[in-house]
Amino acid sequence: MRTENIQANRFVLDPNANKALRANAKQDQAAALKDAARQFEGLMLQMVLKSMRDAAPQDGLFDNDQSRFFMTILDQQIAQNIASESPMGFAKMIEQQLGRNLGSVDSATDTLSSLQMEALLRQSAAATGTALRAASALDFSGAANVTSAGDSANSANPASTAAASASLASGSAQDFVKRVWPHAVEAAKTLGVPPHFVVAHSALESGWGQHEITLSDGTPSHNLFGIKAGKSWSGPSVEIQTTEYENGVPKTVRAKFRVYPSYAEAFEDYAGLLRGKERFASVLGQRNSVGFAQSLQDSGYATDPLYADKLNRIIGGATLKEALAG
Repeated sequence: MRTENIQANRFVLDPNANKALRANAKQDQAAALKDAARQFEGLMLQMVLKSMRDAAPQDGLFDNDQSRFFMTILDQQIAQNIASESPMGFAKMIEQQLGRNLGSVDSATDTLSSLQMEALLRQSAAATGTALRAASALDFSGAANVTSAGDSANSANPASTAAASASLASGSAQDFVKRVWPHAVEAAKTLGVPPHFVVAHSALESGWGQHEITLSDGTPSHNLFGIKAGKSWSGPSVEIQTTEYENGVPKTVRAKFRVYPSYAEAFEDYAGLLRGKERFASVLGQRNSVGFAQSLQDSGYATDPLYADKLNRIIGGATLKEALAG
């Protein structure tokens, strides 16, 4: 079977894909360049398919987070196959562009140096990693990314935070920021961090307030940080279905979460939780958004392997900036 046929029929999430591409580069650098460009074209086609899916209604009887997850994988596979078997011309342009970036490349006469080929393969690996991260970022349960600690938090947002932020109406974001800002300011003083970091964290955990944990009768829990009701919690709680990651793999579980009388008390408890536990010490006093987000992930606030990246994108994203400016 020819190399291009192997690539076309390879499972889109195969972790050995880039190893095979590197091995092929040692034998035929020109073919490896084409394969890498083909992967980029597949990612572009995947974005087109995703836009089409997003434009279609997704509230059917069998539509849920699990079905959408596997539909995403199917779309990635379709995009890869189209790019491999019925190219649309993007790969050729990408190949030429990569060639210019790495030096003059004529597949008929020239070859890439080993360093140039390694740089190309790293670009391809990064592109493939983006697709893998997008798939792993999907929430399977419609609820949170649960931590392994009893009193820690988890994301109650049932969809990808980046996608939610992109589609969120600016007015909704502004309303959310206005509602929580005074409480975020007080919590930020306690933690020694900028207030908009705290706002962003609550936005991540609650989907900008649109996916706040609620009681069985629909009343709000005011728990915007997905804080669980562990053994140390003596107040009211609510049990919901959520997502917990073990070694990066999501699974559906049921867990109890704290219920507060008001948002003011929720933010106060959030600040108290971070200040009261030694493992969150690195979060305190953080003035850098990357450091703040990474410290929360490293301390085990949530088990989602992409947690820091999601939070940092909200902190630096246009949605929060526009809402704060409004």
